[in-house]
Amino acid sequence: MTTFGMPYFLEDQTGELTGSEFVDLYNRMRLSFRCTIRDAERASYVVYDMTNRGASRTGILVPLACLNFGANNALGTLKIGDGEYVNMNDYLSKTTALGSSRTRKFVASDGQEYQWTHTLNNDAEWTCLNSRGYHVASYSLKPAGEPQYSGSSGCVLTVEESHPHIIGDLLASLLIMRHIAKHNI
Repeated sequence: MTTFGMPYFLEDQTGELTGSEFVDLYNRMRLSFRCTIRDAERASYVVYDMTNRGASRTGILVPLACLNFGANNALGTLKIGDGEYVNMNDYLSKTTALGSSRTRKFVASDGQEYQWTHTLNNDAEWTCLNSRGYHVASYSLKPAGEPQYSGSSGCVLTVEESHPHIIGDLLASLLIMRHIAKHNI
């Protein structure tokens, strides 16, 4: 993959937890987050990498991640790539027993530990750091007063250019963190 010296700026086209497209502003990456089942007992979603699919729309879609939530918006299970299904609470664990549910850590498919933190006083609503404290990703809401854009929520997932190999982990864990915050879990 070509190195540009800048992070991926993945525009969240809907800003919704029910499905969206995440498209890099420079067309280097395109991810799709789709609902596959929704009923009273569960809601299931899949994250696909659409980057190399192109305009032909051919080929088999292979999920980067599968997310299954339980009844009443309960946390369920998660599968990253070819891995096994794991409980979301086990994958995204609180940093301390009495800590906030809006700060959680996880071990990504590269074997490294990362941590998402929810902040409202910075430019980014969510920030992901690695175990050494380096910025890996962040999710920013549309700034207040910013005009509405056609086909865009104004929200952006920024991923450092050195971390595309864990994009499935980053997007899936971010979606779970946003779900936890939205439903006050």
